[in-house]
Amino acid sequence: MGQVETILRDMPGDPLTGLKAADQRWRAWRQGEIPHDPMVQTGTDEFPGYDCDVLVCGGTLGLLLGAALQRRGWQVIILERGMLQGRVQEWNISRGELEILVDLELLSEAELREAIATEFNPLRIQFHGGDPLWVKNILNIGVSPRRLLAKVKEKFLTWGGKIFENQSCTKITISPGGAIAKTAKFTFRTRLILDAMGHFSPIAQQVRQGQKPDGICLVVGSCAQGFANNNKGDLIYSCTPIRNQCQYFWEAFPAQDGRTTYLFTYLDAHPQRFDLAFLLEEYFKLLPDYQQVDLEALDFQRFLFGFFPSYRRSPLRYPWGRILPIGDSSGAQSPVSFGGFGSMLRHLGRLTTGLDDALKQDCCDRQGLALLQPYQPNISVTWLFQKAMSVGINQTCPPNQINDLLNAVFGVMAQLGEETLNPFLQDVVQFKGLTRTLPRVDFKTVLPLLPHLGVGALADWLRHYLTLGLYTSGYGLSQRLPLGDSYRIKRQVEAWQYGSGQDFHGVPTQANS
Repeated sequence: MGQVETILRDMPGDPLTGLKAADQRWRAWRQGEIPHDPMVQTGTDEFPGYDCDVLVCGGTLGLLLGAALQRRGWQVIILERGMLQGRVQEWNISRGELEILVDLELLSEAELREAIATEFNPLRIQFHGGDPLWVKNILNIGVSPRRLLAKVKEKFLTWGGKIFENQSCTKITISPGGAIAKTAKFTFRTRLILDAMGHFSPIAQQVRQGQKPDGICLVVGSCAQGFANNNKGDLIYSCTPIRNQCQYFWEAFPAQDGRTTYLFTYLDAHPQRFDLAFLLEEYFKLLPDYQQVDLEALDFQRFLFGFFPSYRRSPLRYPWGRILPIGDSSGAQSPVSFGGFGSMLRHLGRLTTGLDDALKQDCCDRQGLALLQPYQPNISVTWLFQKAMSVGINQTCPPNQINDLLNAVFGVMAQLGEETLNPFLQDVVQFKGLTRTLPRVDFKTVLPLLPHLGVGALADWLRHYLTLGLYTSGYGLSQRLPLGDSYRIKRQVEAWQYGSGQDFHGVPTQANS
């Protein structure tokens, strides 16, 4: 492993062992050896009573929705395989996206301020061979997961919620009247189960039946001290052409105890793709030039690495009633994002309202819950972007093809202004912005990509793009017509709203090139 082993070997927390474990899983996924043992089965159990209304499997981000439902008066139990506490590394988010935590009364304004570890401006967007674009107030807040979750956990318990730590759900039985979840020590009867176990949820893997992901975001990074004082960030940056059949991108954020830098790339799960350890070696090679610092001058605090799978068949709908995937388990995030905290916050209000209605009206069957996992054309159109930013394992293309494309696209969006640029930077694609941007991109830049994208992918994208326009119109009409407030109608209006990106309420920012 070279530098990787030398640097990680003596780090606290044994990140080298963690890296090897992550690579073992990544190699298995590349070979198609994805576990999908059955965890959920159907039954005919009767339910004279319940231990809770909602049982949440996975407490890190599941705590947020669990607490919101407990606040509304439902009895919620959370199962967490370890201790329910946040990590040390900050979550980067935009301030406007945090307001939902106050709106749902999970935190007060003062408590939210206490959870914020860092705040900085501006952030750079730049691609190899192009000029920098500086933006403000986008992912410029570093939230302390440890502080945030500790406060929400405290409130959740005060409101009467229950948490069972060091307890993994091992078996679920779904019956018409409820669900039974078992751990090694306990059995719970509940009206509804929320699967918040993330990208590698065994329930989601059971439903996907070992299907290889359609896209992968591979990420490595660190938080370190020793950089020159710099209160600016990089939202997305590239300083190299295509390398190792990938286009490398960087992110950088000031952190409470140093500076966080990530190297990430988009690719498929082809068996010949490289390991995370190799990407981390690349990170160490390129970091000095990227941040203008000697590697020996850095005092590494911690390392981060992983892979984020994404599927075209998303959001994922489970074939049973009484169980709903949320967060990364659901696949509701964009294939060009890391998912996680931002994706959960985006849907937190919608899911809180929808699940509250589902429990009140007993709409927890398969059809009722499917309405909470609607098709989102604004997510589906981003698959073409993900493919355009990746390189096939045997593909030959000009070394700056992806950089040239991104320089052209972001140049147009910068000219069109914040109304177009800001939603896109927060993984919200809107019909108006897309329609204004694409015709203005130099066709000579796009033309070399067409053979790589293929007719099928372009036709599929066109279908999603047209549906995005229909959803935009549908939501606009719904705000002017008396459609009623039945469970089904409310969910359809939400599908139009979120599926067209009309849920975006960003803080105005200023961009300067």
